[in-house]
Amino acid sequence: RWAFVWVKAGLPAKEYEAPKEAVQIEQKGCVYTPHVVGAQVGQGVSFRNTDPLLHNVHGLPFANKEFNFGQAQGANNPVKFMLPEVPVKVKCDVHPWMSTFVCVVEHPYFAVTDAAGKFRIPNLPAGTYTIGVWHEGLGAPDQIVAVVKADADLQFLMAKK
Repeated sequence: RWAFVWVKAGLPAKEYEAPKEAVQIEQKGCVYTPHVVGAQVGQGVSFRNTDPLLHNVHGLPFANKEFNFGQAQGANNPVKFMLPEVPVKVKCDVHPWMSTFVCVVEHPYFAVTDAAGKFRIPNLPAGTYTIGVWHEGLGAPDQIVAVVKADADLQFLMAKK
């Protein structure tokens, strides 16, 4: 659960237009939901506080610009990442157990695994790609795979870090 899977290499060199719709991350019950999201470079990522108390949104990127803002209930703050970066950790300085991860890539070919560890990368053209897999608590080498049809099954073996 919550592994980010993306095409790391092998796509045609071109610019992929970022979606107009922002990715939404909510602070509810002192938890960031969802825990892991994917976004394209230039796509908005909005952080919304629905809790009846103060939260903080503190992004800790390496390649992108750091951000840090407080949020009262009802606040909704957008952020844009202008460089690819997997992952960007975001935490709440008020509640130290709260964190989320934003994984930013240049194209739309990515997914986050569900509770069973399954994922789909829709509309990926047939080809040979290097697939990256990142998980907060697990390590995995990049995998080079040949995707020859739309419903190819991929399995990754990941070990604890």
